[in-house]
Amino acid sequence: MSKLTAVMLTIVGVIHLLPLSGALSAARLAALYGLGFDEPNLAILMRHRAVLFGMLGVFLIYAGRAPALQPVALVAGILSVTSFLWLAWSVGGYNPLIARVIAVDLVALGCLLVGGVAFTMTS
Repeated sequence: MSKLTAVMLTIVGVIHLLPLSGALSAARLAALYGLGFDEPNLAILMRHRAVLFGMLGVFLIYAGRAPALQPVALVAGILSVTSFLWLAWSVGGYNPLIARVIAVDLVALGCLLVGGVAFTMTS
């Protein structure tokens, strides 16, 4: 079961690494989200967001191999994913690329729940 938690955290970590490419440019952000990021302040904020997702992704992957960090990683992952899903649901009107992010986050949430159950069964 502990290997299952590690695999689930690794999968979610990789999912969180995917937006990291947005840190490279506003054009890359536009390709990821289907929005324009021509306004410099918005581009800065979104590129920084991409870096933060990358940091969380690295942490999740690392925690998959460090059982002492797994509870914190599971909570951080669940908070990250559910906050985005709640925001998307509460605002609505999102484009097809954001809908794709929602679908991927639902997969991530499933992985985190499976990982969390596996972790509690081994503790």
